[in-house]
Amino acid sequence: MPKSKNTSGRGQRDLKVKVKTARGRSLSSTRWLQRQLNDPYVKRAQAEGYRGRAAFKILELDDKYRFLVPGARVVDLGCAPGGWLQVAVKRVNALGEKQGKKVGTVLGVDLQEVEPLAGAEVHQLDFMEDDADLKVKDWLGGNADVVMSDMAAASSGHKQTDHLRIIALCEAAAYLAFDVLEEGGTFVAKVLAGGAEGDLQKLLKQKFTKVANMKPPSSRADSSEKFVVATGFRG
Repeated sequence: MPKSKNTSGRGQRDLKVKVKTARGRSLSSTRWLQRQLNDPYVKRAQAEGYRGRAAFKILELDDKYRFLVPGARVVDLGCAPGGWLQVAVKRVNALGEKQGKKVGTVLGVDLQEVEPLAGAEVHQLDFMEDDADLKVKDWLGGNADVVMSDMAAASSGHKQTDHLRIIALCEAAAYLAFDVLEEGGTFVAKVLAGGAEGDLQKLLKQKFTKVANMKPPSSRADSSEKFVVATGFRG
């Protein structure tokens, strides 16, 4: 029998998934979908059971700065869909799976309902409410060791406006952190590179002993996002 010819090259290299522009789908949506389908971190998240690729950002940040330690009390602001919560639960030993290690506490808050996650307590809450800090401390049973946020304001399509919105959101998260953090605590939040975050950086340097900025490897190269990691809260 004649041998079948393989002219496609399949099996020899990974082929990028191409997405056709469908009726009703914009070109930008098509590009986003194609990027998602070809994103190695999206595939890793699916394979490793994370709720989103963003989980790798907090993993990489914690690998460098080591703030998610066993026994830590963690607050995740804007926690949906829960990828950061999943990482925090494992690293602070919230389920008590690491024998001989302290057991941590993980609290997530979000405007929308979030699917329950073992080891984490999740509440629907607008963290900008006047008494949000009191609710957080009540749910935690005390102050937090870590306040973290991967929040981003809804895109308006105007780069400068979006930048100002995410900085305002980060500032609001920082002020909540000032109210709920234990002395020596850590604040981690997403910002966008640009001039508007200068005042925020100055404020954080007053409140923390060390302020660093990092763009994790899992952050897309074409994204202007970076993360600020402020450690050693002065109280």
